[in-house]
Amino acid sequence: QVQLVESGGGSVQAGGSLTLSCAASGRTFSRYNMGWFRQAPGKEREFVAAISRNVITTYYLDSVKGRFTISRDNAKNTLYLQMNSLKPEDTAVYYCAADFGGTYSPSRQPTEYDYWGQGTQVTVSS
Repeated sequence: QVQLVESGGGSVQAGGSLTLSCAASGRTFSRYNMGWFRQAPGKEREFVAAISRNVITTYYLDSVKGRFTISRDNAKNTLYLQMNSLKPEDTAVYYCAADFGGTYSPSRQPTEYDYWGQGTQVTVSS
């Protein structure tokens, strides 16, 4: 079992920045590929970014490339998402997720993830 708790959400104006954190407890954090997903009202959950358990591989949604950065600190059991140049279309509930898939290639598919946090709201106003 892995417990995930997100924090760092909030309300910002367009162009602003936020850093989300996801604290993990339970099984060894470094054994999981990790991902960030988001879900806006009336929309399906959407992949945002993922990072491999060995910190080497990262993937991003095209619309956030160059603005968002995913990172992790395995010593602190924490996943991060630095979000810059935020846009109103980034407004959503953001979730972190853990994939105990055993590979070094993180997935973009939410169905591949085994554990989820409760989510944190990000609201970007124009």
